[in-house]
This record gives sequence, structure tokens and C-alpha cells, in this order.
Amino acid sequence: MMTRIREVRRARGMTLDEVARACAPPTTPQTIGRLETGTRTVSVGWLNRIAAALGVDAADLVDHPDRAELPVVAMLGGNGAVAPKRQALVVPPKVAAGQIAMTVAASVGDYRAGDEIWCERLSPEEFGNALNRDVLVPRPAGRFLFGRLIGREDGKLHLLPPGAGGRQSVVTDPPWAAMAVRLVRPL
Repeated sequence: MMTRIREVRRARGMTLDEVARACAPPTTPQTIGRLETGTRTVSVGWLNRIAAALGVDAADLVDHPDRAELPVVAMLGGNGAVAPKRQALVVPPKVAAGQIAMTVAASVGDYRAGDEIWCERLSPEEFGNALNRDVLVPRPAGRFLFGRLIGREDGKLHLLPPGAGGRQSVVTDPPWAAMAVRLVRPL
């Protein structure tokens, strides 16, 4: 079976070691390398473990002749657009369990009208993972607060709004928060 483990791993910007440690249970970078190159047989169990570590479906790791792919033909940097040093593909985004979204109706801060902000829902024990990240927090009566999480103490979250000059808001004991993890922007 031909796999695309190496292509997907590189598209995700992960090293062999990072994928090995992200597997449940963790494995060695050498094992991941052998599975990528085909020197070790890839079972369905390995496909599922590696797919979970990469945040994709197991089907994304197997060649599909009818699948549309986006080849990377250039990389944009400080010196303009240049050809990549090696062949690469862009992996389409995958919706993960527990993700929610917010759409931007009017431009504010770094966000433009029409943007989609994909968020990962967090429980109160996970709020520390979102420090210095943009979060969506529920408020009473179907309202929400959105801003940069700049601090948390004694069950209180401190947020700065995305626009310039806004005042800090404090939310006490929210049942959940959602950390922005992906920005989808039409051009």
C-alpha cells in the first residue's frame, strides 16, 4: 500500500520525533520513518495512530487516484516568492471533534469581514492552554466575548478586545472557552 505519511507530515510542519511523540501510545521517530518509506508494513492500526497524531483522517494518508490535491509551487518570504526546495502538498483542513466556528460580519483588529474563525472548545481545566491566544467566551443571554486571553486567576479570564484602544473585559467562571485555531479567509 502506498502511503502519503511523509507528505502529510511535512505539510503539517512536523518532524518525525514530533509525530512519534504525538502518537498514542508514543513510538520512536525511527518507526515513523520506516512506516513512511515502506520498510515496515503499515497496518490499519498504525494508519489510525499516525492520522490522529497528524490531525487528519486515516484516508488522508493513503493514495487516492481521484483525490484533488493542491501542490505547493511557491513559497512566499521576505525576498518574494520562490520555488520550494522539495515537493510539497497542502493538506485540506479537517474539522476536529468539538470544534466550533465564528464568522466575522465587520472588520475588527486583524480580522476582516467574511473571515471564518475555527475554534477548539476548551474546558475550564484547559484554559491555560489558550493564554496569549484569541478566545471566544460565552456570556449570559446568548452573548459572547471575543478577545486575546491575557490572564486568568481565581476562575476569572481577562480578555483584550481585537480592536485597538478597547478596554480589558473580565469573565468569571465561564463553563467553556473556545481558542481560535484556524483562520479561513476568502481573498
